[in-house]
Amino acid sequence: MVSQTKGFYARDYSLWLGWNNMRYIIEAAVLHGRILNRTTIIPSYVYARACEFDNSVCAAYATMVNRGDATGRDEWRELPIEEQMAWRIPVSLMFNLTHLRETHAVITVSDYLRLHNISADVETTDGHWDTDLYHRGVNIFSDSKSEPSLYVIKNEGYDDGVIRVDQLPQTMRERGGWNITHRQVGSWAITEDTPLSKALYDATTSGESVLDWNTVLVVVGDDKDPIETESSSADGIISILEENGWEVLYTYGGVCGSVLTKDVVVPIRQAAPRSLLRGLYDDFGFIEQDVLLLQGEVHLGRKPGFLSFTTLESRERYTQTVLYDFRLIDNVIELADQLSTRMVKTVGGRMWMGAHMRRGDFATLKWSMEPSFEAHLARIKRHLRDGRDILHFVHHGPLYTYKVPLDQADRTPLLLHPPADHDRFYIATDERDPTNVAHLRDQGAVLISDLLTIDDRRTFGWPLMLTDVLSVVEQATLAHAAYFYAHAHSSVAGGVVNLRASHGADPRTALLEI
Repeated sequence: MVSQTKGFYARDYSLWLGWNNMRYIIEAAVLHGRILNRTTIIPSYVYARACEFDNSVCAAYATMVNRGDATGRDEWRELPIEEQMAWRIPVSLMFNLTHLRETHAVITVSDYLRLHNISADVETTDGHWDTDLYHRGVNIFSDSKSEPSLYVIKNEGYDDGVIRVDQLPQTMRERGGWNITHRQVGSWAITEDTPLSKALYDATTSGESVLDWNTVLVVVGDDKDPIETESSSADGIISILEENGWEVLYTYGGVCGSVLTKDVVVPIRQAAPRSLLRGLYDDFGFIEQDVLLLQGEVHLGRKPGFLSFTTLESRERYTQTVLYDFRLIDNVIELADQLSTRMVKTVGGRMWMGAHMRRGDFATLKWSMEPSFEAHLARIKRHLRDGRDILHFVHHGPLYTYKVPLDQADRTPLLLHPPADHDRFYIATDERDPTNVAHLRDQGAVLISDLLTIDDRRTFGWPLMLTDVLSVVEQATLAHAAYFYAHAHSSVAGGVVNLRASHGADPRTALLEI
């Protein structure tokens, strides 16, 4: 696997983040590695942030650390000491690494270290790439006795002042007079200073360099064009943009227009000045060093993949990577299937509805949908009532799917009867206060602890005691819900929507509220 690529692609990973943010970062890293034809190096482990039982129980199975000490962060220092703990677990518990390797060249940091005869014990606890210790060995399968060489992409060199895209197509290079000044690094020689180009620039908002497609159509003067279709009807608009120094980019809009969810189920077009485009491959594909390192964090405020795509096909390939190549482990899939079946039985064989209720740190930071727990639950129930009405409508067909590759509609809404007024509903939540948990159940909520059995725990094994693993099971379970509601500011919700899209869910059966 490694020998078939040019070298290694590494980056600094923010291991203090929750799993869903880490997953988005790893997905983007794998994309970058594929673009650059390099083997992507990912963390060997991540941190689970809480134990469902006494800390000592989880510590008997996974290494327990102080989160602040391990990651060098102080945000948990004011918490009681038992709440500052985290558990180091293999990243392969969070997704099926074996399945991913069937289509992508990916190894863990510990794999890399062993490959270079370096002790895996030196892997950094905060996720940063150690440019000293990680380069003191030699590849045990190579005749070369030299230590692995390193090229660093400085954090500010990733997309500061430019628009980062995957690769500049040859036709785009020719249109803009792409001039290679040093090896493969180049610049644009042709810039179109036309009235339309100026009008497009004037339409950009402060701090932004790209235009949404609606605005493009208004400026170009064809706002009757089908807005977000991928049909040939937009070819005329694209040609006009290209003639005036602008290019069409392909990216994602988010199910609620938010970059926080990082979902890949709403494909959109944007337009940007050609002069600002820089290709990841064009800028760094020529690097000959063994390890190419992206330094620092780049996921904040960026869309999935942390770049835009210059072709529809390349965006579709990344969508496929996220939805189908990053597969959950078999234990999670099987348990989620069983929990969904039990929910169907709980509601008398009808469709069941579910929601994600983020409390915990969201309540502390005042990011929750409502200030009080009771008001938050009432809001969820109100939206689930709306969801029940939607399911009555969907039940009569036809069904639709998200605009994703390999889409095939899940026919469950046609086969099961819609929810009844009195049906209980599923809630995935990090709320642990006994009074609030009792209130949830009194109001008709079913929690995962109500569905799990001793046999489930025995079959799945010890990782189910860790809340981050349990949360992945809940995400997979909510992917089966006939209707799903959540807060868009939680990355958990975006993960659920991606799973639902991969299962063929109807887009009308999910609401992420900002």
